Amino acid sequence: MIIDFNKGSGLVPAVVQDNNTMQVLMLGYMNEEAFNKTLEQQRVTFYSRGKKRLWTKGETSGNFLELVSYRIDCDNDTLLIKVNPVGPACHTGSTSCFRDESAKGFVYSLEDMISQRIDQNISNSYTNELFKSGINKMAQKVGEEAVELVIEAKDNNIERFKNEAADLLYHYLILLKAKGSRLEEIEQVLKGRSQNG
Repeated sequence: MIIDFNKGSGLVPAVVQDNNTMQVLMLGYMNEEAFNKTLEQQRVTFYSRGKKRLWTKGETSGNFLELVSYRIDCDNDTLLIKVNPVGPACHTGSTSCFRDESAKGFVYSLEDMISQRIDQNISNSYTNELFKSGINKMAQKVGEEAVELVIEAKDNNIERFKNEAADLLYHYLILLKAKGSRLEEIEQVLKGRSQNG
């Protein structure tokens, strides 16, 4: 598909979305030169209507938007840009320019944090130490947390139940990392099951 830059007098809107959380971060505009620079540098560049020049997001703040993928809409005149943000997207310091700071999608950020602690061999990290202890210890920990969740499910303390559920999810993400899998892959399995009835 070819982007139609002519409809908007040389500019197309570019909706920027966090690749992990799917949160909409911001809206910018691109001309053909900005789009090509984005592809070349793998960092999102817009055309600033106010400054009348190309503007790479993060060029002064360091809060770059690292390109993951892009899609063109059905009319070929709008872009959906998926990114891995380096810092907040909004100049106010908010994650999103739309002030949407909900926890929805946070699990993907948590998964990335777990991977980072393991991949960078962060010292004094519980996550990294558990990972280094081996698959048996990680699997045992998931089992322990599952049993604790079941016990709390039978009682009436909802706060303890939620805390045990969080512990189970956290340790499950570590086990997924150890098995070379990602949460998105598990979602795909569930999605396939739901389509099959």
